[in-house]
This record gives sequence, C-alpha cells and structure tokens, in this order.
Amino acid sequence: MGEALQAKQADAPTLPALPEALARGMADLFPTGRDADPDQRLEARLAESARQGHPLRVKLGIDPTGSDIHLGHSLLFRKLRAFQNAGHTAVLIIGDFTARIGDPTGKSTTRVQLDAAAVEANAATYLAQLGQGQPPERALLDFETPGRLEVRRNSEWLTGLDLPQVIELLGISTVGQMLAKEDFANRYGSGTPISLHEFLYPLLQGYDSVAVKADLELGGTDQKFNVAMGRDMQRHFGQRPQFGLLLPILPGLDGVQKMSKSLGNTVGLIEDPLSMYSKLEKVPDVVVEHYLTLLTDLDKASLPSEPRERQKAMALEVTATRHGREAAVQAKADAALLVGGGSNGTSDEAEVPEASLAGLAFPLKAFYLLRALQVCASSSEGRRQIQGGGVKLDGEKLSDPNQEFNSPEELAGKVLQLGRKTFRRLVA
Repeated sequence: MGEALQAKQADAPTLPALPEALARGMADLFPTGRDADPDQRLEARLAESARQGHPLRVKLGIDPTGSDIHLGHSLLFRKLRAFQNAGHTAVLIIGDFTARIGDPTGKSTTRVQLDAAAVEANAATYLAQLGQGQPPERALLDFETPGRLEVRRNSEWLTGLDLPQVIELLGISTVGQMLAKEDFANRYGSGTPISLHEFLYPLLQGYDSVAVKADLELGGTDQKFNVAMGRDMQRHFGQRPQFGLLLPILPGLDGVQKMSKSLGNTVGLIEDPLSMYSKLEKVPDVVVEHYLTLLTDLDKASLPSEPRERQKAMALEVTATRHGREAAVQAKADAALLVGGGSNGTSDEAEVPEASLAGLAFPLKAFYLLRALQVCASSSEGRRQIQGGGVKLDGEKLSDPNQEFNSPEELAGKVLQLGRKTFRRLVA
C-alpha cells in the first residue's frame, strides 16, 4: 500500500455504523464506499447532514394500482418512518402518472393501464391506511410533525414533459440496459410482447428522484434496477446521486411465496385485530424470524427461545403496532377461546368482528353465505372450503355446501369460522 493512501486512510474520520433502526432488515445498500466520502457512503452522508443541520430527503414511490396495503408493503413504510423518527424528511411519491403505465417489475405480461380517477381513488385509500389524519403514535407514517413528510404526486412534473424532454430521457438509457432487467429479459427470451411504453416506466420513476432531489431512495430488492436508474438520471441532470437502500420481499402466510393479494397469503393493514393475530399466530416457523426482524422492533435476543412462544410474541407485537397493545392482547385471548385453547369460557365471550346479514335474500345456501359475507372470494371457493371441512358455525362443522338457512334469525349471534384464522359474528 502506498504511503499517500495510508496517510489518507489514517486521516479519514471514523464513522459510526448505521443506527439499528435504519439498518434493521436491510438487504442491500448502494453505493458502499470504504472512506468518508458522503457520495459513496451513507454513514458519511448522515454525518454530513447532522453537521449541516439539513435533513436527508428520503424518497419512497408507490403506485396506487390497488386499494389495500398489506404487511408486505408495510416494510418500506416502516423504514421510511424510521428515517422520519431520526429527523429526516420522508418524500412519499404517489405515482398517479406512472400508475397509468404500470410497473413491469415482476410481471410476465403488459399490465392493464388504469384511468386517472381509479388511481386517485386508490391513492386516497392508501393515505388513509398509512395514517393520514391520525396522531403519529397510531399512524404508520408521521403526517403531523412539521418538516417530516412531503406527499407529492408525480403528475406534478411528468404531465408537463414535452416530446423533446421525453426524447432526452430516452437517450439516457439503452435497449441493452433495459433488456438487462430480469423481467424484460425473461419476456424477450420467451417471445412475450413488451410494449415500448413499458421502457418508459423506470425512466420516469428515475426522473422522480431528480424532481424531488432525493438523497436516498427506499425499495424492495426487486426494485434495484429502478432505484439505480434514479442515480443515472440525477447524474445526467447534474445532481448528487442518491443512495439506494433495499429491503427483502416479505414471505406470505404460506411461508413460500411472496406476500401477494393475488396469492391469497396476505395480512391487510386494515384487518381487524382478531383476524390479524389469528393469521400471524399460524404462520410457518420458517418465516417467524423474518417477521420479527422486518415487522417489529423487538430485541429478538430477549424473546423466549421456544418456537411457539416466539411466534405468539411476533403475532402480538405486529397486531399491537397496528391496533394498540390493549386490542392486541384482547385478540390473543379471543383467538384462544375461539380455537378451543382457552381454559375456560366460550366463543360468546370473545370479541369477534361482526358481519351483517342485512340485505341478504333468504333462504340461502351455505356456500353462498360465505361469498355474500366476503369470507370467501367466490361461491366456488365457498363450496371447496365447506367440502374440505374448513368451515364451522358456532363450533359445529358445516359439511354440506347446499345446506339452506331460511332466515337471518337462524344465524344471528352465531360465530362463523373459516379455518383457524377467520371469524365473524353474524348479526341480523
């Protein structure tokens, strides 16, 4: 090693490691320089921010292509909140323009394009689920503390781009770079069509970083290409390139595939405490440690080593972060009663979410009841669940999908149970 380099390293300040709240669960961080260059090492950028009294601008973009947020989505919002709590500015970008294109990441075909009204309606539900209008201690994001959150819509800057500007963006990347993106490469190799407008998506998402002057962008590991594109865009427009901090993809309730509503293995943020706790209490052992790391702030070393107790601790804590400690403890007790785990008591004592029978046309069959109450997604699924022995009414197994109920009074007050995770008290 040369003397000049040795002297440079000797003079370089010692930087602390990333705080636990910021580093917890992190799957990737780039770039990762070894010296104190604030353009190559996030710790140095944080130290610079503290010295200058200028909070970092931490970007997270979401495309409101659906109406519900589940725990898999919440990882990034939890990390964004950690940066808020550390004094930095969260820049939440609602991709109301890019959602009309659709992120091709993870898709084997061209996504259906949404209209502006549908995107805006979804955006409103997203913000409500993230805690808009709620006190910071109950919300996933802090909407109230001054300087901690900017909510922007990328239509602000993307709608006004003219053709020369779009051509400039297209000139920043190459077809080869786009086809290096795994999803595009797979589709190209299999002969599945790729529409030209899909190449615009990572370019426009990258331009969002320019528009908001991001210092750091959060994303899942499947978003590395798009986050890196933001760095390229910032360099092109003479800005300081952002860092990329990536989190893993959360496994779903099956413990195998990623959490996805289309796979039916999710826990929604707006689910009632009992449903949330009951689902989490039953996840496979293989994902419990992931959930503890990514969905809680618990010190894992302080938890019981027995797997079942760790699972219960995880389910209780995740439910508490969404609904409060009291509601989570009640959900745990209710779950024990409903599945027969309580030493005393009956399901009548449990606090169970209600499902109204009002508006249903009687007589009706058991399989249709499950569909009408939205316990099952379809009548055919209702049939399968009953035939598979997964449905109980007040503890008694339903065996005939065609069993008829003649009036609301026949069902009122009873608890409908699907598997060991879904419970509804029926009310007339």
